[in-house]
Amino acid sequence: MEKKSELKERVVAWLYPEMIEKMNNLMESNNMRNHTEFVEQAVNFYIGYLSAQDSTMYLSKIILGAIQGVLKETENRQANNLFRLSVEMSMMMNILAAGLEIGDEDLRKLRGRCVNEVKKTKGRISMDEAVKFQQGIEE
Repeated sequence: MEKKSELKERVVAWLYPEMIEKMNNLMESNNMRNHTEFVEQAVNFYIGYLSAQDSTMYLSKIILGAIQGVLKETENRQANNLFRLSVEMSMMMNILAAGLEIGDEDLRKLRGRCVNEVKKTKGRISMDEAVKFQQGIEE
């Protein structure tokens, strides 16, 4: 970033009242102290936009920030859904384990078969296929 000089120069600009109203609203929502701060930030952004080297830097930061926000939101939603699903699966397995007597060897074989099935179908398991397997009907 360029070194700023100690003294500022006064620049006069004539603006429409609607633009000044928009500036005032944005100043409040972005915690800016005065019009000078607003104009400096706006001019810096526009200079960066106009110069080929800096425009990609400014726009890239904006786009990157937006993408990161969307990804974080999606990640949080997926983590919450996986947690809820895991709780439901744990409840279902405990209910089944309480009512069934399955030996360690049978459980180990079933786990191996299920791992292979999930790999083969890329996670698309179906109740119909599980019922056929349990009934001894193989394709």
